[in-house]
Amino acid sequence: MTYVDISFANEADKAAIADAIEDRLLQSLAKENTQSLNEDFVLKATDENARLLGGLRASTSYHWLLIKTLWVEESVRGSGLGSRLVELAEIEARRLGCHGAWLDTSNEAAHKFYLDLGYNDFGVLANRPDQALPGHRRWFMQKHL
Repeated sequence: MTYVDISFANEADKAAIADAIEDRLLQSLAKENTQSLNEDFVLKATDENARLLGGLRASTSYHWLLIKTLWVEESVRGSGLGSRLVELAEIEARRLGCHGAWLDTSNEAAHKFYLDLGYNDFGVLANRPDQALPGHRRWFMQKHL
């Protein structure tokens, strides 16, 4: 092997390098495995003044939707906006040929939110009482579409 420099990406380049790594991985996997459409999409919710009230970032792969991030402005939580964003993401996922959706969360309120939307746990990472952030959990959840 020739000389290789391994270093941390600087802040200015981090997003572009992360995107390039993910793109190249997906290209490599597509050569070896039959996949559905690998699509990234972002939904945004804005008010009449174009102020961002919420949004969802997702991608599809192997006929699964991955909900990467969902955020709703605190002042409009409980209004149904988050549910509507997830519903629209699921509709888009079905259009793209997905049969299921998955996500992970470490927020207890979000965990309950997704349970109410029909998601089920398929795994949990939990810290022991003697580990930093005792009792912290990350739930991995799925839903058949």
